[in-house]
This record gives sequence, C-alpha cells and structure tokens, in this order.
Amino acid sequence: MKSEENRVFIFDTTLRDGEQSPGFSMNSDEKLRFARQLEKLGVDIIEAGFPVASEGDFASVQRIAGEIKKSQVAALARTSLGDIDRAWDAVRDAVFPRIHTFISTSDIHIKHMLKMTREQVLKEAHTAVKYACSLTGNVEFSAQDATRTDRKYLCEVVETVIDAGATTVNIPDTVGYAMPDEFGELIAYLFDNVGNIKKAVISVHSHDDLGVAVATSISGLKAGARQVECTINGIGERAGNASLEEVVMALETRRDILGLYTNIKTKQIYHSSRLLSDITGVQVQPNKAIVGANAFAHESGIHQAGLIRDKMTYEIMTPEAVGVPDTNIVLGKHSGRNAIREHLKKMGFDLARKEVDIVFKRFKELADIKKEMFDEDIEAIIAEDIFRKPDKYKLLYLNVVSGNAAIPTATVQMEINGEVMQEAYFGVGPVDATFATIRKITDTNHRLVKYLVHAVTEGTDAQGVVTVQLRHKKRIISGRGSDPDVLVASAKAYINALNRIESFQYVTMQNGKSLRRYKYVNDHYRENPGCSCRA
Repeated sequence: MKSEENRVFIFDTTLRDGEQSPGFSMNSDEKLRFARQLEKLGVDIIEAGFPVASEGDFASVQRIAGEIKKSQVAALARTSLGDIDRAWDAVRDAVFPRIHTFISTSDIHIKHMLKMTREQVLKEAHTAVKYACSLTGNVEFSAQDATRTDRKYLCEVVETVIDAGATTVNIPDTVGYAMPDEFGELIAYLFDNVGNIKKAVISVHSHDDLGVAVATSISGLKAGARQVECTINGIGERAGNASLEEVVMALETRRDILGLYTNIKTKQIYHSSRLLSDITGVQVQPNKAIVGANAFAHESGIHQAGLIRDKMTYEIMTPEAVGVPDTNIVLGKHSGRNAIREHLKKMGFDLARKEVDIVFKRFKELADIKKEMFDEDIEAIIAEDIFRKPDKYKLLYLNVVSGNAAIPTATVQMEINGEVMQEAYFGVGPVDATFATIRKITDTNHRLVKYLVHAVTEGTDAQGVVTVQLRHKKRIISGRGSDPDVLVASAKAYINALNRIESFQYVTMQNGKSLRRYKYVNDHYRENPGCSCRA
C-alpha cells in the first residue's frame, strides 16, 4: 500500500554530476530540452548544475529554474557563502528552488584536500547551511566521501546540519567504495545514533566504480533513506552514478519485498534515455538494463519458445512499462523453429509446414555466416527458395570504350523476359557508362547507394567481386557479381540487384487451393489488411 513514508524522492543529477563527466557536456539549449523531459518523467528534484563553475553553467541553471514548474530545481554550492549566493541567484526564480551545499567529511579529504581540521569542517558546514536557510527553506547538505568518514564524526556532522536547518541530508558514496550491505548498515547506524534525524529526509548518492551503485542505493533506501540521487543511463564522474531507470524499475518490480514506490512516470524512461543519447551522441551499451537495445531482446530458441506462449516466462517487466514498444524477438543462429514460424506470420506469410522447414534450414545456414538477420534476409530466402522467379534480366554482351582521350561509352546487350535488347550510352567513367546503359535498356532509375570492389586472390589476374546497393523506395537492395573483368563483374552485380528488386515486387503465395498475390514493399501488405507486418 502506498503511503508518504514509503515514497522515494528521485533527485536527478544528470545535468550536474552526469554532464560534468567526459563526453557528456551539453549547451544551454540542450540542458533546457533535457530538463523539460525530466519534468515530464516525473523527477522530484532536478539538479540543474553548479552555478559558480562558469557563466555558462549559471545561465543554464537560471534558465531551467525559470521554466520548470513541477519539479524542484536545485543548484550545487560549496560551503563558501559566495558559492551559496551564486546558487541562490541562479534558482531564486524557480517555483520550487533548492540550494544543495556540500563539504568533505572523511579524514583523507579533510587532511589532503581541504587542509582543515574536523572542528573547522563542522563549523563551516553549520554556517553554510544556516546561511542557505536564510535564503530558502529548502536546503540540502551533502557530506562528501561519507562512506570513508569516521561514523561517530559523521553522526555529529549530520546532527549539526539538521540543527542548522537542512531539510535533506545526503550520504554520498563519492568514490564508489562501499559494498551494498555495508552502506545499508551505515544508513541504519545514522538512524540509530542521530537524535534529530527524523527532521530531515536522508538521501543516498552512489557512484559505480565497483559496479554496485544501484544495489548500494537500494540498500540505503531499505535502511530508511527516502531520496535517491541518480542519473539517466547512469552517466557521471568516472564509472558513473546509480542509474535512475534501474533504481526506479527495481523499486517498481520488487515492491513486494521493498515496499517502496516513486512518482516516476515509467513509460517516459525509454524516451528519456534515447533523448540523452541523441543530445550527447553517446549510446548506451546494448546489454544495459532497462534501456539497452538487448534489454527486451531474445535470440535463444528456448527463450523465444517460452515468450511465444507467455511473456512472463522470460520477462520480469513489460517493455511497454518503460516506454519500449514491444518485445524484440531477435532472429539469429540461436533462434528456434517456433520463433521463425511466428515471425513469418507477422510478416504476412502463411506458409505450409514444409515451406517453413525450407526457410528455417536456409535461415540457419545464413545466420551462421551473418551476425545479424533482418526481415530483408528472410524475404530474400522466401523469394529465392519458396517463390523463385526466373531472372527477368540477363547480361549477354558488354563492351566498354574508355581512356583519357575518349568519352567512356558502353555497349550492352541484355535479355529481358526472353527478348534480346541492345543499347549504347556514355558516362563519366567506364563503370558509370555501364550502369547508365543498363538503366537505359531496363528503363529503371534506382539510386546507387554503394559500389564496392575487391579481389578474391592476389595478383593482376585475380577475380573481381563487386557489390552494388540500389535504393528501391525505402529498401536497400544488394547485388553481387564476380568476373576476372571488373567491368563485367560490375554489370553482373547491378543486374543481380535489379533482379532482386523484381523478386521483391510481387510474390505469389499458396494459401490452400487459392493463389493470393502480395505486393512486396516495405509497408503493410495492402491486399491483406489484417496482417501484422512491419510498417
């Protein structure tokens, strides 16, 4: 049952901690665009930046604060009063402004980085929070490197800043050092030993240096923390922060044992992840939990068979829950017969069992060679092995005249549907002249997307293999040709691509005793509106 005491506040620091990591910097327009998406996602607090860091950062935070209406907007500040003033100037126009101030509390930081004493740090933390509270009633304090701080001293720091007015106290694992159980014990220790701890929300902020940031954050929440600081896609300093999407979906999926919830609109998660990748140009790894390309993808034949019967067999959450359109049954060498049969139906093919067997056998042979299999590969198998059409175009003769003192001209003789035709035409080079002449004879004009030549063996007498790619509507069609004469190989490849386009135009399918005709284009099969093919 949902209650306020079980609610976890989501503090997103993608625009601060995440953005300051190498390769993830954003300009002001991009930050504002992403902040709008975070608000749409339902993030409780957006840490918009570190205003004192630069004029650009200040302007970005100020701009976000002026536009975001539903989420709190936080600005980071060190404990110096100048930093706090700068942070407040940046967020003061926000509907819900927050000042987030911090100082290190571990002995290693106090001695080597701050060159202060514990007493000086304690006094500065108290002064900073007290001053920030004179500007706004929404102040957060972070004890940097808390997990390596002496526990009794950390309790003293937390109690002091709460007395000074802090409404949120963050316990960060700044260097990703803590183990999940250890961190949970630390939060529990604070609850047992800080007398005024219930006057503030305790927050957790974990880094992923040891790959356990999400687990550490959840352990802290189980121990009583009610705010978690995280980033989209887990970006951040060094190895990154706890991933927002992983934390949120862990709480959502395992509410049965955690008993916690957030107000995140989970269907916006995938879009938020994609937007960040689009803005930064940095894609998430395919095996990334929740938002990776493989998060809801299945290639194993056993898994695919189970999913066809019931998705819960191998999916603990629905892809739709996080905004992913659907489960992705990946076709590859591990796919089983059931998956191929189901996919053929989705493509609009109602094949007999023997025909499915033929397609499955050829599919496996091709999948052993290729890393990825696409619908176009299946279409080619069906066109060539099930509904094979005789080639419409055949090359009979080719002669090309070229040189630095001649206009490249090709004479081509072809057989088209049994009729012999011959034309000559010119181009900017011998290959261009050859292709131009073929286009003239066949009355086609497909755009050439790619032209590749390589030799099968070494030496000047090596056989040339040519690959040609032509664009047919929204589809890219490849053709191959080989010959010791590269120009002949080129003509064969181009004509092979034209024949494949013809095969893709119309396929006659056997359905019981009646013959039905399907148009083979990359949209819905118009003569079978009930099919669920890919648009």
